[in-house]
Amino acid sequence: MAEITAALVAKLREMTNVGMMDCKKALMETGGDINAAVEFLRKKGIASAATKAARTAKEGVIAQYVAPGARLGLLLEINCETDFVARNEVFRNFCEESAKKLAANPGADLEADRLAVFQQMREKIQVARHQRIEVEGHGMVAAYIHTGAKLGVLVEVNAGKEATVGTETFKELVRDITLQIAAGHPYVVSRESVPADLVAKEREIAAEQAKGKPPQAIEKIVAGKLEKFYQSYCLVDQGFVKRNSEVSVKEHLAQVAKQLDDVITVRRFVRFQVGETAAA
Repeated sequence: MAEITAALVAKLREMTNVGMMDCKKALMETGGDINAAVEFLRKKGIASAATKAARTAKEGVIAQYVAPGARLGLLLEINCETDFVARNEVFRNFCEESAKKLAANPGADLEADRLAVFQQMREKIQVARHQRIEVEGHGMVAAYIHTGAKLGVLVEVNAGKEATVGTETFKELVRDITLQIAAGHPYVVSRESVPADLVAKEREIAAEQAKGKPPQAIEKIVAGKLEKFYQSYCLVDQGFVKRNSEVSVKEHLAQVAKQLDDVITVRRFVRFQVGETAAA
């Protein structure tokens, strides 16, 4: 059993935003295993699914590049030590040029450029992660960088017909989807992409929270909680923010597809926020 130190209790509190006494009790119940303690608190209904565990104190910038024709794009995170450097024009130019180079060649060597920026800034400069998307079939990629360049999105949306991609209606839809991903913070496109073990874990937690109620009630409660989970975790199940969540993203996609007499699908997306781990 790990020692239940004040530092460990404080770390769990920071991760879950739960009171110190509840955190200490959770750690004692789980033998000092901090991940098990998070799950323990969730089952008690006093901690949310989202934690701060994956975040770090890094500064930096999210940069993007979409090639002419909008069939190839890249999203990139580059870190530095201070926000002062993150806002510096030399650093920003390095980020933008790096995104362009990596889009053209994912194996591009950025070390000489990175060292040049380091010599000017005198701060640690680190290329943290990048992801490249190239369209398959008919479709386009689009990117969105939120004000301050701390958050960025890259998405691929496909259509059944090439003519659809050139319409302003389709282009507007794709832009709207980037804003949806930025605001809604989904993790996957649809519920079919949610890992089975994660669904099982959410089901287990929901059942634990409903413990003591009649079996029929438990079944309805678990189903309701799973639906809410999907509506936050999956892009197409989210309420479409541009229409005040009155319709889901899936319903809006279907409406635009009907208008254009085509089939439209979101194939994949990337959402980076400065300081997250690549797995966040």
